[in-house]
Amino acid sequence: MLNLPNALTLLRIFLVPILVAILLTKFEGKELWGVAVFLMAASTDFLDGYLARKRGQITTLGMLLDPLADKLLVSAAFISLVEVRGQDGDPLAPAWMVVIIIGREFAVTGLRSVAAARGITIAASRWGKGKMISQVVAIVLLIFGDHPWGPRALIGSFTRILGLIALWIVVTLAVLSAVDYFFKFSRVLTVKDQSR
Repeated sequence: MLNLPNALTLLRIFLVPILVAILLTKFEGKELWGVAVFLMAASTDFLDGYLARKRGQITTLGMLLDPLADKLLVSAAFISLVEVRGQDGDPLAPAWMVVIIIGREFAVTGLRSVAAARGITIAASRWGKGKMISQVVAIVLLIFGDHPWGPRALIGSFTRILGLIALWIVVTLAVLSAVDYFFKFSRVLTVKDQSR
């Protein structure tokens, strides 16, 4: 059960508390360390699925742990960025946006669980990959959003603005994918009920 893809997924889960500790601790160069750990963890998300398919090592454990690891990583990063304050005193990520993103994860997980309990599999949303990529970009930009190096107007403010734009994209994709899942769920249930 503990093959290479599953080991990569477990590594992603192991890196979550390390990422949170780095983001919430003040020390020189924490932005670089935070981005490095986050990108290492995010890269395991792309590698574990690829290796599992290529090597024929898709397991039930992997199918359960992979989405859980994704949600833990992204949720921990966003919640930490709400806690971290910029030089202007504002959080690096607005709390209401983070609530929408994490709320969407709970809602979709709930829908998929209800569907699975009824023997229905809901395919992944076409918005899902775009959402994951935009989350990675937003988190990296927001970590650098209050970077102390160089003129603040050129580095910190610019990356923070880009991070907030990326965060708006994440929120938009989160809502669109949640609506897509809801309609898929409704359609599948309607078809199943009619076939009885």
